[in-house]
Amino acid sequence: MSSNTAPWRRWYKTARWQQVRQRILLRDMYTCRKTGVLLIGKHPAPNSPVIHHDKEHRGDEVLFWDEANLMAVSKEWHDSEAQKAEQVSLQQRGVWY
Repeated sequence: MSSNTAPWRRWYKTARWQQVRQRILLRDMYTCRKTGVLLIGKHPAPNSPVIHHDKEHRGDEVLFWDEANLMAVSKEWHDSEAQKAEQVSLQQRGVWY
């Protein structure tokens, strides 16, 4: 199963996710927890907000929704540093989930 068809992808489209996302942005004061950049941009700006799972959830629903595992980061950081780490993990495991 590719990551694009994984069932957990649908969770990002839910009202529940939008509520969690807003709580995390408010908790983190619209500031990237990795770089300190203010998250005031609109997608796809580098300073637009992304909610990042600190520990990869790999489809684990409890970990996906765990707000202690979520942080606000900039799109720029997420698209570079976080994705590099995920690719290394993927190569080591050989699967996404």
